[in-house]
Amino acid sequence: MTPSTPPAQAVRVLLVDDHAVVRQGLRLFLGLDPLIDVIGEAANGEEALAQVAALQPDVVIMDLMMPVMDGITATRALKRAHPDTEVIALTSTLEEHKVNGAIEAGAISYMLKDASSDTLADAIHAAARGEVRLHPEAARRLVRDFRGGEMRETLTPKETIVLQLIAHGYSNRDIAADQNVSEATVKTHVSRLLGKLGLDSRTQAALYALKNGVASLDGVDL
Repeated sequence: MTPSTPPAQAVRVLLVDDHAVVRQGLRLFLGLDPLIDVIGEAANGEEALAQVAALQPDVVIMDLMMPVMDGITATRALKRAHPDTEVIALTSTLEEHKVNGAIEAGAISYMLKDASSDTLADAIHAAARGEVRLHPEAARRLVRDFRGGEMRETLTPKETIVLQLIAHGYSNRDIAADQNVSEATVKTHVSRLLGKLGLDSRTQAALYALKNGVASLDGVDL
């Protein structure tokens, strides 16, 4: 008998927004995707940190403007305490200080609340795979304003290829398949290139690549 393929695991998602009606709407349309499991909600950043510690979600949908603790502050604290949990900033505006602040805090994606349910669901699955997704206008603003650290050492040819693939939205698994190496090897390359570039996240690495001509916005799925 041929062994069956194990079912894909649903992405565990925490919703963070100070408006209950927004959380209810998100829960309703994300519930249409059988591979997304909304496991909890929070009304501000402080509640979000407690919920992440208790529930261990894969992805957090984070509003940026909230009372008690805003989303940027919460994202920064969350990524320090739970680096494997990915954050999608979801907001109603493209104000530059919020776009830059969210990405600098460690958000892997920046989406607007008028995004379609399919677009948001795609961003959630991408985040769970470690892939970057940015609203196109947010990407342009980020590239324009991005200030990366100084390169401490020259990247190797392999690290440069990995950087290009990160900029094109590839996950570690995708890069490993493309380059015919193990995911562990890719993680090593990513860690080293982040260190050499003085950067904190693969999203910042993607912006560095775009800003410095290593990759182009044309055709980049951000």
